[in-house]
Amino acid sequence: MGIMIGVVLPLGLAFIMFSLGLGLTVSDFVRVIKQPFAFVVGAFNQVLLLPVVTFGLVLAFGLGPELAVGFMILAFCPGGVTSNILTRLARGDVALSVSLTAVISLLSMVTVPPLLALAMGFFSGDTAEPVSIGGIAVQLFLLTTVPILLGLALRHLAPAMTNRISPTIAHLANGLFVFIVGLALVVNWDVFVENLPILAPSIISLLILLLGTGFVVARLAGLPVSQIKTISIETGVQNSTLGITVAALLSGADAGLSIYALPAAVYGILMYVVAAPVIAWYRRLGTAGQDTI
Repeated sequence: MGIMIGVVLPLGLAFIMFSLGLGLTVSDFVRVIKQPFAFVVGAFNQVLLLPVVTFGLVLAFGLGPELAVGFMILAFCPGGVTSNILTRLARGDVALSVSLTAVISLLSMVTVPPLLALAMGFFSGDTAEPVSIGGIAVQLFLLTTVPILLGLALRHLAPAMTNRISPTIAHLANGLFVFIVGLALVVNWDVFVENLPILAPSIISLLILLLGTGFVVARLAGLPVSQIKTISIETGVQNSTLGITVAALLSGADAGLSIYALPAAVYGILMYVVAAPVIAWYRRLGTAGQDTI
């Protein structure tokens, strides 16, 4: 299990982030500068509102320290490839979705470690495991930033080859996602079954709350319907693979996948269940060409 957690899991995340980088172009980052308002609204939701809403929900459900930290780890993570796919299905602004995912994923090595240390200190108190902010930042840089930049560079230098291999890479990345979520559940199966009565309603509530928060904030900002849908999805759909990996980094490879990883694993399954009817409704919004809801 030590090899699985210490080698297979981080390499799996790196491969998934590499697949994200393959779908990026330099224009995705330039767009942030040219059209900053929608990006700022989306980034505000993800970086600030999302953790605050999750913190309130954790307190409302009275979750234990380890599950509470697990929820906060998930809240600190950016969106992933899944949010881009769901945005496309919802007929949202895919370019905005990709830009948000890319930039916030690159920033995660700076934002996640200190927020993780704060969450550990608050929920675990004197029993909190020490958090090496610098160590986790370096590992996140190697596991997220470097693979994204490698994928971006490959697309820029060899676009024809990238277009050929991207579908295969995407299928492999999806398979790795399923494997990682399944691994986290299997390793913590007894804890999962024991806590399912509170895990399921709390995660479902979180998903509904975040999707709704993203929708309301974007609408109040006066954004067009395509961007409202996008920001709602980007706020509600997080990178659960990164959450599981951060949980493993926190507990260490020798300790295996701890209960910290459980919320992200369950979330990785339930997000599709909750998002499906929302995406179906979003597909009907804006189809007549209206700019606002």
